[in-house]
Amino acid sequence: MQISDLPYPDPGVPDARSGPRFLLWLGRGQLGGQLKSLCWGMLHFSGIAGLPYAVGLGVDAVVEHDANRLLLVGALLVLIGVAISVGDSMLHRTAVTNWITAAARVQQLLARKTAELGSALTRRVAAGEVVAVSTGDVEKIGWFVEAVSRFLAAVFAVVLVCVGLLFYAPELGVVVAIGVPLIALASLPLLPRATKRADIQREKAGKATELASDTVAGLRVLRGIGGEELFLGRYREASQEVREAAVRSARMWALISAIQVLLPGALLITVVWYGATLVVDGRIAVGELVAAFSAVATLLYPLRHFEEIAMAYSFSRPSAKRAARVLSLTRTDAPERPAEAATDSDITVGAGAGAAVAPAAGGDLYDPRTGLLAPAGRFTAVVCGDPDLAGRLAERLGGHPMDGDGTDDGEDDGPSVLLGGVALDELPLDTARTLVLVQDKDPVLLSETLRELFDVPASGAVESGAALAAAQCADVLDALLQSAPDGVEDPMDARITERGRSLSGGQRQRLALARSLVTDPEVLVLDEPTSAVDSHTEARIADGVATLRAGRTTVVLASSPLLLDRADRVVLIDGGTVAAVGTHRELLHREPLYRAVVTRETDEEQQERLAGLELTELEEVLTEIEESA
Repeated sequence: MQISDLPYPDPGVPDARSGPRFLLWLGRGQLGGQLKSLCWGMLHFSGIAGLPYAVGLGVDAVVEHDANRLLLVGALLVLIGVAISVGDSMLHRTAVTNWITAAARVQQLLARKTAELGSALTRRVAAGEVVAVSTGDVEKIGWFVEAVSRFLAAVFAVVLVCVGLLFYAPELGVVVAIGVPLIALASLPLLPRATKRADIQREKAGKATELASDTVAGLRVLRGIGGEELFLGRYREASQEVREAAVRSARMWALISAIQVLLPGALLITVVWYGATLVVDGRIAVGELVAAFSAVATLLYPLRHFEEIAMAYSFSRPSAKRAARVLSLTRTDAPERPAEAATDSDITVGAGAGAAVAPAAGGDLYDPRTGLLAPAGRFTAVVCGDPDLAGRLAERLGGHPMDGDGTDDGEDDGPSVLLGGVALDELPLDTARTLVLVQDKDPVLLSETLRELFDVPASGAVESGAALAAAQCADVLDALLQSAPDGVEDPMDARITERGRSLSGGQRQRLALARSLVTDPEVLVLDEPTSAVDSHTEARIADGVATLRAGRTTVVLASSPLLLDRADRVVLIDGGTVAAVGTHRELLHREPLYRAVVTRETDEEQQERLAGLELTELEEVLTEIEESA
């Protein structure tokens, strides 16, 4: 895999059981790139390892006044120089390629998981952790993958130098062969403490990132209530904790680096002192001493890669653990269904035994857990007294789990939602998303033109103009056109700012609604789509959506009488199950709980109204008695 070939056609199925297993899976997926990097690294480090021996041969040739031998040594040095240069260049190229391709694979896996889980992701993993995984953690994981091949090549060079010295100068070679492993292993006792401090630093950094993202997301509200200084103070405290943790971590790594400098220096002094003694005794030649000295000096370079791999692994292991935790999340476990549950109207999706089936158009949407039924082609409104329950129910209708305890942890939560008798969780993700579209109460608008906003997978039956009209976006188009640069005449070419911050909440909400209408899914689930607009606009939106979605299944979770009055049927959810079904006016007259939720009636107002009704009924009875008398 080359950088030009990215992104991967299929990033694969990761082994997300643990961080080390995930790193191992990444390494296995890049064996070709790792072998290339290892070969170039061996060439580079072999040149470095051979350089001291060439220098030693040159010194001996000078001492012995052997011109021909000196000429051969010169040619050998040129060859070694070419090997070092070419090997270093290609090692850097292939190692960086491994880094980038590994990071790209992880980012693709995270993007795929985000698309699979949707908004349920941030309810199961903190938003700050998601940001940390998709940015800093991806870089650290790529660093370790890239460092592996360099480390293996460095190990090869160290072994080559030690073995070469054992044959070239046995007396000095024994000293080097004993000292080098001790130097390489000297830092191991400090690694657990260094890793622990690095983990604490990353944990505090993740919390600070989460706090910053939450503050930015709620900045408008904070300004309204004067809470900016309070959250700014909290972020200052969190950032100072991160700084202190980073300093403590840096001190430990500085100690490890100092050991990697001190011990090789001590070995170098030992080799020079012992070698000089051997030269004086006539047991070795001057060239052998020079070669041994140069070999130990050159070992400082490959030995630095021992420290690098230790740092890379200690930093990447918790990063891989967090990434594996996100990648191990699932939509839900698909429930088993008997073979006879599939109907004749089902259409097979895929091939082979056990292939999922997609329902034919025109099927009812049914939730066995709550008992909610949305008939095909009808406009169904759902009223929940708990707004959080409404949001979780909307996600469940889109194929995400909704546990009975109000959480979303991926555990078995009973039968899946059925569309036309087919469980949504059994369908491929892209098929389920095509059939059922869920719009959250807080939709996101990206920084793009209005035309790009509506460039989404759609049936083509609904034009953007019709969707904008149904969502009452005329004023939004005017606002975008006024803020657009000179020369932009078509509002569809006007650019939306990041997250639509230049627009009001109601304008963003209506643009998101228009985008959802353009897709024209078989089932459209809207969670409080008009909570930020005025009543007049809300009434027109209700009419527009009902008209545009005629003949298509639409489910709206809301408590606004203007929306409820235009629904074909209204379902009241109480305690997680269906409590009543009817039209808006029917439920107003016969269901006190529904009336209390929709009209925002307090307990005192309800008691006063009931007392007034009882008094009216008593007066009517007395009147009838008087008339009969």
